[in-house]
Amino acid sequence: MAIDVEAAYRRYGPMVLRRCRTMLRDEQQATDAMQDVFVQLLRHRERLDDRGTSSLLYRMATNVCLNRIRYKRRHPAAPDDDLIAGIAQAPEDAELRYLEAELRSQLDQPAEALTAMEQAAALEPDNAYYKRQLRRFSAELKSAAAPPP
Repeated sequence: MAIDVEAAYRRYGPMVLRRCRTMLRDEQQATDAMQDVFVQLLRHRERLDDRGTSSLLYRMATNVCLNRIRYKRRHPAAPDDDLIAGIAQAPEDAELRYLEAELRSQLDQPAEALTAMEQAAALEPDNAYYKRQLRRFSAELKSAAAPPP
């Protein structure tokens, strides 16, 4: 007896969609794959009998999804898609770069107006750090100037 596709869709559609979602991990791809499964069922409904419909649909969903995964692996996304996505983001990126440059220039202006001594005073350097550096440099200088044994 031929399969009633409409009844199968109502009864097993959610199961097929879950299987496709699990395998493809993309809602749109899963919906398309589910539709493909039922289109195939519609094409071959006369040759198939209504025993084991859920198993048949599960197997068909698995095969359709595997074919989609294989196709995607063999035919990666066209570079044009990546280019279009990059162009779509370009105005936002350009605006961010402009704002970053503007912010940096605003932050650098007060420092540029100060002399080196004023900048150093504003930073309040740690004297202990400079004393350690001076001692280490003096020790290195003495060891370099000392004659070899």
